[in-house]
Amino acid sequence: MRSFIVDIVSLGVVVRCCVSAAEVDYTQYVNVFQGTISGGNRFPGVVAAPFAMVKLGPDVQSGKKDAYSGYLPDGSIWGFSMMHESGTGGAPKYGVVSQMPALGNVTNPLADLSRGRATADEGQIGYYKSSLSGGIKVELTATEHAGLYQYSFPAGNLSAVVVDVSHVLPSFRGLGWEQHYSKGSFDLFPDGHYEGSGTYNNGWNIAPDWTIHFCGRFEQKPAISKTFRGNGTTPKSYDSTPSVSGPERLGGVFTFRNSSVTSRVGISFTSTTKACQNIKNEIPSGTSFQSLVVKAKSRWNAEVLSKIQVSSTNKTELELLYSSLLGMFLIPSNRTGENPGWNSTEPYYDDVFTLWDTHRCHTSLFQIVQPVSYEEFIRSLIDIWRHDGFMPDARSSNFNGRVQGGSNADNVLADAYVKGVSGAINWEDGFSAMQTDAEKVPPPNNDPRAPDSSTKEGRGALPDCLKYGYITPAFTRAVSRAVEYSTNDFGLHQVAKGLGKAAEAEKYLIRSRNWRNHWNPNATSEGHSGFVVPRWANGSFVPQDPLSCDNSWIYSMNAIHDVALLKQWIGGDERFVDRIDKLFELNIFNAGNEPGFTSPFLYNFVPGMQHRSVERSRNISTRYNGGAGGLPGNSDAGAMESNILWQMIGLWPMTDQTTFLILSPWFPHMTIYLGSDNKLEITTSGGNKDTAFYVQSLKVNGKQWDKAWVAWQDVFANGGTMEFVLGPSPANWATGPPPPSPASGDL
Repeated sequence: MRSFIVDIVSLGVVVRCCVSAAEVDYTQYVNVFQGTISGGNRFPGVVAAPFAMVKLGPDVQSGKKDAYSGYLPDGSIWGFSMMHESGTGGAPKYGVVSQMPALGNVTNPLADLSRGRATADEGQIGYYKSSLSGGIKVELTATEHAGLYQYSFPAGNLSAVVVDVSHVLPSFRGLGWEQHYSKGSFDLFPDGHYEGSGTYNNGWNIAPDWTIHFCGRFEQKPAISKTFRGNGTTPKSYDSTPSVSGPERLGGVFTFRNSSVTSRVGISFTSTTKACQNIKNEIPSGTSFQSLVVKAKSRWNAEVLSKIQVSSTNKTELELLYSSLLGMFLIPSNRTGENPGWNSTEPYYDDVFTLWDTHRCHTSLFQIVQPVSYEEFIRSLIDIWRHDGFMPDARSSNFNGRVQGGSNADNVLADAYVKGVSGAINWEDGFSAMQTDAEKVPPPNNDPRAPDSSTKEGRGALPDCLKYGYITPAFTRAVSRAVEYSTNDFGLHQVAKGLGKAAEAEKYLIRSRNWRNHWNPNATSEGHSGFVVPRWANGSFVPQDPLSCDNSWIYSMNAIHDVALLKQWIGGDERFVDRIDKLFELNIFNAGNEPGFTSPFLYNFVPGMQHRSVERSRNISTRYNGGAGGLPGNSDAGAMESNILWQMIGLWPMTDQTTFLILSPWFPHMTIYLGSDNKLEITTSGGNKDTAFYVQSLKVNGKQWDKAWVAWQDVFANGGTMEFVLGPSPANWATGPPPPSPASGDL
């Protein structure tokens, strides 16, 4: 039985004591509404376990606003559906297999049945509640592949539940990424249950037709069961016909004389038979609603929340910590056994959104908190390559897409490889998957937003890279792609080197320096010279004011495998520090934009400047809280939450490397459980999080430490200890060698 240290405040005295982890319900500190407003786009509904396939929650309409996760704080609810994404942008995805309660006899199921809320929605892990106008209350809970709806209607009235197969989250942005309903089927059975399927397409990843199957049962017998079909808002048929199918809107209406109605629904990507089996296996008849809530809390406590334990009674800090941990593990979705595309014994994860965001700091913490699932995730990426030809940079509804920059599954695999993730991973296949990205041009997918090349998978601008060693303006996002391709190639170098492939290791190390070919030493901005800019096919640089495109400032600092060379080209340590400072002075740095995540901590590469990274970290942390507006930008599938979690830990991961830059921890005591009975214990003394947070000295595994960085092997591979002494003023404690710059050679 694990135990941890907590502070208990009694009569003004702080008492240290040990409490069994099993006795602590960390879900009490979780606000499921964290990041649901101000552009965070988090999903607040029921996710019964980390990466559960079912994400059951409300779908809200409010004018012409896109409800990316289905949820909006204002507006009317027009359905409660089984599938959602979390923290995504671009355009909504899913919002399918929906139910909507109604009062009285529903005469037109295709009419707008939406209702406003009587009070604000409520939620906690495993539970969601909406109180609608007219006295209707909807309570939700779920398992991994099934959902449980509990309706309460005003007594003395007929009540109804409408299942509309055409229900899907719309988009109003006009980007051509809106979802479409293609066709469906709905079958009523003599025993009262129903089965069916819906086929949909498009969405943010421009997917072709995909199908989800469903199966539903009511605990109470309906007084009347009908099917319907039609176009627009006019039914063509509305009767007791047992089966309807086709491209029209269709579904079923179930009318009850009960004031309390319970509905069980299962879903499956493979068949209605499997959907029905999912109900039988996970929510058999008579299952207590509360038992599912308790089970969900137990799983989140055991599998995620208890993995990081701290000594604190500060509810604000605890809410930020544990709400952020929840947000990290809502997606991807573990769909092992639910893959309709191919038969395989390998794990299968979908709803990968997007590795362009998450490879920077999310996947490295994913490995630490959920090592078993992380190995499965890596195997899934490789298996997708085996069957679909490319690993995804993003994936949803069993279809790769989108790519926003590089082929960043390469970074994810390399980061896992250098940190010793093995298990059942076939690393020869993994390297071959990475080589496909590096050598094979993906066919165009005709994205209207980027018609020059594929935005589905792989490296669309690869032809220029192979021909010139840089990317011309013939391709969109030339500079950001070029820098990301360089980091991707460094990932290939790392894996090739580990596998003993000397020739490939050398080849991709050289290619990892291609970002240098975009460096124009004569490009000037705000007193600085040297920026990455686009380059024409004839070799000349495109004239560009780096300040006119913030990406030039941001991506000029993004070759994190080649920092020693970068420092030299910027003009040395002093100019390098000023370059980072300018990101803040000119308001170029955006805490809500992942490409700039690492820049604030590059001070660690300059002797005596580690304290500046700490200052930036503390400033960035003010943009976060555990509330509904508590994220500085789109959650991006938990990328934003992992950012603040690393800063609370006091470390920062360098992708594709075993290096972690040292910041300053928040808590007097933190224990991170690493699996296999290993743990990392981080302690602080002599200071505090808010006013005395500068590192004065550090011991790692009991030995005095003089480097502004640690390696995976030091503290994570087998666990370890980090003992910080903090104080109110900077101290020059990090006098040892700087962090590695593995692509910079002997500089």
